[in-house]
Amino acid sequence: MTSYISPPTVRIIHSGHACNVEEERYTERVYTIREGETLELACLVSGHPRPQIRWTKTAGSASDRFQDSSVFNETLRITRIQRLQGGRYYCKAENGLGSPAIKSIRVDVYYLDDPIITVHQSIGEAKEQFYYERTVFLRCMANSNPPVRYSWRRGQEFLSQGLDKGVEIYEPFFTQLQGETKILKLKNLRPQDYANYSCIASVRNVCGIANKNVLFKLSNKTASPTIKLLVEDPIVVNPGQTVTLVCVTSGGDPTPTLTWVHSTDELPKKSVLNGGTLTLPAISIEEAGVYSCVASNNVGNPAKKSTTIVVRGLKKGRFWITPDPYHNDDNIQIGREVKISCQVEATPPEELLFSWLKNGRPLRSSERMVITHTDPEVQPGTTNLDIIDLKFTDFGTYTCVAVLKNGGIPEISIDVNISSTTVPPELTVPRDKSPLVVQEGDTVELQCLVSGKPKPIILWSRADKEVPMPDGGLQTESYDGALRIVNVSREMTGTYRCATSQYNGFNVKPREALVELTVQYPPAVEPLFTEIRQGLGRAFTLNCRMLRAHPSKVLKYEWKLGTRLLTMGQLDQRDETDYHVRALNREGYGEYTCEVTNEAGAGACRFLVTGRAYAPEFYYDTYSALWQNRPRVYGFKLQWTQQNPLSVDRIVAYRLGIKQTGQSRWWEQEIPMEGAIAKGELITHNLTELIKPEAYLVRLTPITRFGEGDSTDRTIRYSAPVNPHLREFQCSFEDEAVCMFTQDKTDDFDWTRHSAATRDTKYTPNTGPSSDRVGSKQGFYMYIETSRPRLEGEKARLLTPTFNVAPKSPYGTVTSSPTYCFGFYYHMYGKHIGALNAYLRQKGQSGADSSVWTLVGNQGDRWKQAKVNIHPTASFQLVLEGIRGPGIEGDIAIDDVTIEEGECKDPPHNNLRSLSPPTAHHIWQFLVTLTLVFVGHQR
Repeated sequence: MTSYISPPTVRIIHSGHACNVEEERYTERVYTIREGETLELACLVSGHPRPQIRWTKTAGSASDRFQDSSVFNETLRITRIQRLQGGRYYCKAENGLGSPAIKSIRVDVYYLDDPIITVHQSIGEAKEQFYYERTVFLRCMANSNPPVRYSWRRGQEFLSQGLDKGVEIYEPFFTQLQGETKILKLKNLRPQDYANYSCIASVRNVCGIANKNVLFKLSNKTASPTIKLLVEDPIVVNPGQTVTLVCVTSGGDPTPTLTWVHSTDELPKKSVLNGGTLTLPAISIEEAGVYSCVASNNVGNPAKKSTTIVVRGLKKGRFWITPDPYHNDDNIQIGREVKISCQVEATPPEELLFSWLKNGRPLRSSERMVITHTDPEVQPGTTNLDIIDLKFTDFGTYTCVAVLKNGGIPEISIDVNISSTTVPPELTVPRDKSPLVVQEGDTVELQCLVSGKPKPIILWSRADKEVPMPDGGLQTESYDGALRIVNVSREMTGTYRCATSQYNGFNVKPREALVELTVQYPPAVEPLFTEIRQGLGRAFTLNCRMLRAHPSKVLKYEWKLGTRLLTMGQLDQRDETDYHVRALNREGYGEYTCEVTNEAGAGACRFLVTGRAYAPEFYYDTYSALWQNRPRVYGFKLQWTQQNPLSVDRIVAYRLGIKQTGQSRWWEQEIPMEGAIAKGELITHNLTELIKPEAYLVRLTPITRFGEGDSTDRTIRYSAPVNPHLREFQCSFEDEAVCMFTQDKTDDFDWTRHSAATRDTKYTPNTGPSSDRVGSKQGFYMYIETSRPRLEGEKARLLTPTFNVAPKSPYGTVTSSPTYCFGFYYHMYGKHIGALNAYLRQKGQSGADSSVWTLVGNQGDRWKQAKVNIHPTASFQLVLEGIRGPGIEGDIAIDDVTIEEGECKDPPHNNLRSLSPPTAHHIWQFLVTLTLVFVGHQR
């Protein structure tokens, strides 16, 4: 029995607003489109089961991803396409059989931006009169694809190299891209050089993109910009103040444009920009920095002047005590020296002022009480109080006060107590706080007890490895010695270090302690869920595997069916457990669960054992599936295969449901099945009495003795049959599948499906049709595009489907050669027209294709018909070959291809050539409703 299961094949066709599609045999397929138009690419696939389709994109930049995702659809549509969306697009089709089928097309987005003229004078010749007897360079640039062509005009006069000795036009040698720029050089300015200059940028009207131009007026007043800032530098303000920066132009022609930029690249969101005035309301410390005014008029270099805004403030007040800096002693002792340090960050640092108090009274520097300050511009501002020869009367509270000398900012004051109870810190970990064992997801508190006075800030970090703490930093500060972790995870297992910092405590060697944390978590198992489909009486095995757990010892397992316990045990040295079913009965259907447990909880494998049949898979490659034998109704040949038919009990019937789209009522019937269904077996059921032109939703459900299986849906849509007269083949190329015509793989380039509505006739004028054969600009036809990069003599061949010659004798032999009439319309207009040939290709004949018709040269701007009798003796194809002539005005088009039984009636008078006709015979193999059989198609 023939299996209809087949791997996928794929090809890409295009619609939308293409300017041109080039089929480049040795490189790539290029689809050209204008920026802002709609890109539409369709991926036509064959194969069974129906392949899944995925569009992806690569471009020149590895970071440029196709909208950071893929498109799972047959049609890729991008409205208002932008230049960065150009690149190579891939269509990938896969159905699990063989390798995926992949085709690609490169999308080239065409655009032309407005050109810009910049003006410069020769280096070293600048004086007060900027352009008096000077050499001036006018440079024109425009972003474009394809490369732009530039031309210059002075007034109404076009300028070209060599016509005026005072003018040179050239591209600089350092240009990286062709057509990147064009420079107009005016040597030793003359009076006639003061004029209006126009730069015209052109991409030669490809994709209908019009030329763009820009005008620059050159005069003896033309000058580069100069500006003035009407503000101080720096500007020192308090937080919350409104700051206004004013920038004015002091020179430049044309009038310069003013902009403001911040050192962080972006202006604050609440800033207000009005011409050259920038207002910053309620300024904050984060908005401080350098602000620059930039003036540009495309003459010379932009002018730039900057000012710095300083927002005043105090923050981060800290202290530390250094006992006896000279004797390496950690304790404060009478008769020894004690040093108290206080640190504050100040903006601006030069305004920082410190003062000291003892027990609330001002303290001045003396021989025993020495007050010093560090240079705030070198490091954060620090003040030190050295108490020489500590006495009992020196015990008390010392306060350092930090202020900014111009006021307006709250002061920072720090109290430090010096007494007999001021002792360095010690760290201990409570006996029950290490090691700590917790469950994943708990909230845990790691505790270090801090003794001493004053109590310093505690720094927590990982001791076993250098990884971030739960808050993301390498260290976490704690003022009470505790580290709290919410929703603890298994990755947080390890050793944690608590250590004293020098801040707000003693400047001595840090004290440290360690805490061990163990996070337990339940077993992770696989599979989490699996569906198993089985028929009655069959044997199968369920397997549950433990991946990881902590603790990983003393693991128990239980197998259940629903709530009923089947078996239990313990995983000793193993990491998996099996459950065997020797012969499945009806009570054996249901959900099986395997639970693996430890102290932290349980992990479960779940298995749903069912006798449900898999879904059927509709066959989409049925030839002539739709037929019409009455005017108002139509029929449809519904075909499908069954997915994994042998995995469950025999399918006894299918339930067919059908409803008209948009309606709610379903009609149902059962289709009985005799015998077992083989894998890949094609099942057929004819749908009749469908109302034209309505569409229908069809639902197919397999039925076994277990019950209903999985359903699958398909929408049936009416379309005019390819073969409306039933005894002929006819194709007008309106359908994207082009009636199963294929491109010859051995030719030089391909035929292209097009319509006059989407083809840009301006790209190659004076050739090609302005409509399809019936005069419609929306109608489609096939044509050969002879523009770049095609060469004279290159060939494009288009193949019809393969047709059977049906035997008429009872012994299966063809009694004599039948006759068919092969007809088509052609359009051969243009002074460079090459040739159009038709050949007959027959199965089993290894020689060259037989020529049946040929025509050479320009035939005028109109469609003409060709008809020729053919006499195949075996399965056959017709080959239409277009040959490129000596130039680009040589597009050849075809439309309305027909193949009919019998000799041609009233063939047109042209140079068609026919083989001698024998007696006509009826050859069609199908019933009266169908006459031609596609036995296959090439890809």
